[in-house]
Amino acid sequence: MYSDKKNVLQLVALLRAHGVRRAVLCPGSRNVPLVQAFATCGGFECFSVTDERSAGFFAIGLALHVQAPVVVCCTSGSALLNLYPAVCEAFYRRVPLVVVSADRPAAWIGQMDGQTLPQPGVFGGLVRKAVNLPEVRTEEDEWYANRLVNEALLEVDHHGYGPVHINVPLSEPLFHFTAEALPSVRRMVRRDMSDEGRTLAFFLKEELPKYRRVLVVSGQMSSDEAVGVAACLSGGRVAWLTEVLGNCPSASDAVRGFDALLYAAREEDLQALRPDLVITVGGHVVSKRLKQFLRRMPSLVHWHVSPDGLPADLFCALTTVVEASPADFFRLFFRSEALPCGAYAQLWHESCARLASPETGYSEIYAVRRVLEALPPHAVLHLANSSAVRLAELCRLPEGVEVQCNRGVNGIEGSVSAAVGYAAVSDRLNFLLVGDLSFFYDMNALWNGHVRSNLRIVVLNNGGGAIFHALPGLDMAGDTRRFVTASHGASAAGWAESQGFTYLRATDTVSLLAALDDLLDEAATAPVLLEVFTDAETDAEEQRNYYHAIKEEWKNFLR
Repeated sequence: MYSDKKNVLQLVALLRAHGVRRAVLCPGSRNVPLVQAFATCGGFECFSVTDERSAGFFAIGLALHVQAPVVVCCTSGSALLNLYPAVCEAFYRRVPLVVVSADRPAAWIGQMDGQTLPQPGVFGGLVRKAVNLPEVRTEEDEWYANRLVNEALLEVDHHGYGPVHINVPLSEPLFHFTAEALPSVRRMVRRDMSDEGRTLAFFLKEELPKYRRVLVVSGQMSSDEAVGVAACLSGGRVAWLTEVLGNCPSASDAVRGFDALLYAAREEDLQALRPDLVITVGGHVVSKRLKQFLRRMPSLVHWHVSPDGLPADLFCALTTVVEASPADFFRLFFRSEALPCGAYAQLWHESCARLASPETGYSEIYAVRRVLEALPPHAVLHLANSSAVRLAELCRLPEGVEVQCNRGVNGIEGSVSAAVGYAAVSDRLNFLLVGDLSFFYDMNALWNGHVRSNLRIVVLNNGGGAIFHALPGLDMAGDTRRFVTASHGASAAGWAESQGFTYLRATDTVSLLAALDDLLDEAATAPVLLEVFTDAETDAEEQRNYYHAIKEEWKNFLR
């Protein structure tokens, strides 16, 4: 029997799944659940060493001889600090040492409880990876624990060897041994282009025949990266989903507008679109509906392709990290004799093609579509986060428009400054689509003295953070609305004009369309700012009408 602590079960089962076979065990009470699992599961050769200062170096000696990772497991408190010299040695000598420390619950650190100190991250930069496991109370906690252990173990031998630290908080009671077996766990592996690609080629030859419905999802990418991926994915053998941030060429085989399909289709319709394998490339994906759709699939297999080889478990199903450029990976992918079925890609194309983009009255949606679809083909489009990036996804950009967005953390700060900086060294027209809160938050960007006439800013001003109106279950009554949306009556006019901008104002369809000529004028000698005033309630209503129309289109198609 094993401990009922699921973080312990995940850890020990994953160590065994990753091929770790030796553990040095130090005495203590807090680490009893761990020690008991190592000693009784039958998968480890265990060594008992009382002094942690010696145990760490003993484990180094084992690891050097067997040329494989070795665990050293200790109890909480100063016991962990006694491993510090060995961790330093392992780091600089590049030895695969896995430090596993039991810990007290975080709530008791610094409360005069015994054997407590801040253990997470205690080794600083002297380990390749340090993780602090959750105490498992939900399915998400268990997924998180599994993910963290996998991430740590993947770094033990990533571009050479080195130590990692896995901290395991354990609440009392400690000695409930009710689990009959270690769980079946998801193990992540990393593949790379070593040995001139033969390692990855062999992996694809073995694995690809298992999957007939392959879905590629490309997140945020540069234009050059997207062109390389598009060249590899031509031919329609895989379904390829991308968003406006993906910068894919319009003439490519990518499927756009899938977010609307995921909104409109019924659950039984979506089952027909279910993939066997998802391959992700690039950066962030905006569509929350796509994430939810794929996370609901219990047997999904996910490969993430990234030049840095770091895992990104976006759909809670990651099994393989491929350390390669997307273009290099797909060149090998399409050399395989067992390519996926093209009918699956065609199904995605045909399903999305059923949904037209409904017309709307004057609103944020209307303004964004009119501006973005009129952009010159050589333009650079900068998108702020929140409403701007989501509304842009509803548009068809002209071929050749490059898209930039601060999507690393998805914050509202810095959107104007990043666009100003980019435009300062760009020889193209640069357009920024930004909401009012994001603009006013970063309005000092217009003051830095590097603003050029190639910059055009469109500010969507509806008096606050209108996207919050779309949050399900949020009651906006009383003062809640004012505080959540940061309601205001400010305008960018005075600030823009004082900084040398040509200021334009739109309050309806007529004034918006009239302003477009000046906004798009390539011969303008001053930067231009167009402030589009709309009403938050009307914007919310038009968005509801937009998505209702899409749902009705899908129903009509099914009839």
